[in-house]
Amino acid sequence: MKQEIMTITANRQLAPRIFELTLKGELVDWMDKPGQFLHIRVPQADLLLRRPISINQINHTEKTCTIIYRTEGQGTLHFAKLKAGDTLDVMGPLGNGFDLSEVKENDTVYIIGGGIGIPPLYELSKQLIQKGAKPIHFLGFATKEVSYYVKEFTELAPTYLSTDDGSLGIKGNVGTLLDEHLMSVSQLPQAVFACGNNGMLKKVESLFVDKIDNVQLSLESRMACGMGACYACVCHVKDDLTQEKSVKVCDDGPIFKAGTVIF
Repeated sequence: MKQEIMTITANRQLAPRIFELTLKGELVDWMDKPGQFLHIRVPQADLLLRRPISINQINHTEKTCTIIYRTEGQGTLHFAKLKAGDTLDVMGPLGNGFDLSEVKENDTVYIIGGGIGIPPLYELSKQLIQKGAKPIHFLGFATKEVSYYVKEFTELAPTYLSTDDGSLGIKGNVGTLLDEHLMSVSQLPQAVFACGNNGMLKKVESLFVDKIDNVQLSLESRMACGMGACYACVCHVKDDLTQEKSVKVCDDGPIFKAGTVIF
């Protein structure tokens, strides 16, 4: 983990409350695993806690990285006001990221995301393609209006979409999308990677945990320190009868193998 004052090269709105911000700096040299996140200080004196935001893209040649964030509180609202040339105090990369070591050439890999859990899956898909794997995307949004990066994912690999109101793709959530797709295929993928809310992750786990060995889930959690010191983002370990064992999403995660933690 490193810390650097990085320079913003672009900050644009993708959809209502959704922004894409590009940062440039030497810190990019340390970024390699999809699924890791940055811990960013809000340049406002009364906002002390950093904001954890997943890495969307890594460009080592240009020494840039991209994040996608949703404006929810004063911190992210401040980010949305920043422009090219402004700087941010950034720590990272943090977290363990997705493990691609077991993925082989020509493996079919399901990439499943919902809402603001989708951004880290873009870099994941690009790296899987570089390994010669064949990703298939399953992405869910609330409505067409708040969808983003649909064109980018579609240009990488086959992409299936769902929205709660049916305004884009099929009507329903990502679980509905997966149920429909699985009825039409005869073989399961070799690996499944997912990022989204707990309800979506529970659905993914229920569909694949006993059928596929390589199922990795990226948990969303509120964090304070981002380094495992404050214990603000713990979750319990499955099959622990004492209910005393726990792991930290920021440090031990955010990626966990399906069947190992309780959402």
